[in-house]
Amino acid sequence: MQDEKRRLLTSSAIFASILAVMWAVKAFELISGISLARLGLLPLQVKGLAGILFSPLLHADVAHIAANSAPLFLLGSALMYYYRSDGLRIFFYSWLLTGVFVWLFARGNSYHIGASGVVYALASFHFLSGILRREPRLMAFSMLVIFLYGSMVWGVFPEFFPEKNISWESHLMGFVAGIILAFAYRESGPQPKKYEWPEEDDDDGDLTPEWKQEISDSPGNVTTTETPDFK
Repeated sequence: MQDEKRRLLTSSAIFASILAVMWAVKAFELISGISLARLGLLPLQVKGLAGILFSPLLHADVAHIAANSAPLFLLGSALMYYYRSDGLRIFFYSWLLTGVFVWLFARGNSYHIGASGVVYALASFHFLSGILRREPRLMAFSMLVIFLYGSMVWGVFPEFFPEKNISWESHLMGFVAGIILAFAYRESGPQPKKYEWPEEDDDDGDLTPEWKQEISDSPGNVTTTETPDFK
């Protein structure tokens, strides 16, 4: 129990620290009046490459970062808890792959900022990982992801938000990145228990040694079976 508690606290502390960095960046922008949006991701332009690393740290306003904070903390902490040996690696690839895909496939000349693409990557990773492994705890968490964030799927369709300046490309690319990583790391993390049944010894048929008496195999002798005494 102590180990489980320690793992949970460590997982939570890691993503609390990541969120603290994001909020510190936003606080700096608000206090200084300087926008760091130009460090965001600009598709297919060299000056937008830096956004692959920095765009998840940047947010348009307080409402934007607040909306991403809770799911990032929950999904990220669960990632570190369930996949402790590969958790940070999966998170890094979620961040990197989402950014690379947005840079390659997003359209327009607008900067893409925000951690929502990473949130989509983690959500799709958790959901598909639970299905692939059929491990009870992961499947239960998959159901929780659907319950809490199932409506996120509409975020990949721009038609549903015609009046809002939403990076649906980040959502879609994050969703795809999570699927790729779920297959790539399907052998990582908790696995379903495999039960091994002892093999039966067929050499002596259905009779145990206590039930069987063998006479010498020399010519003229036979093998007989005694009837057990049930007194």
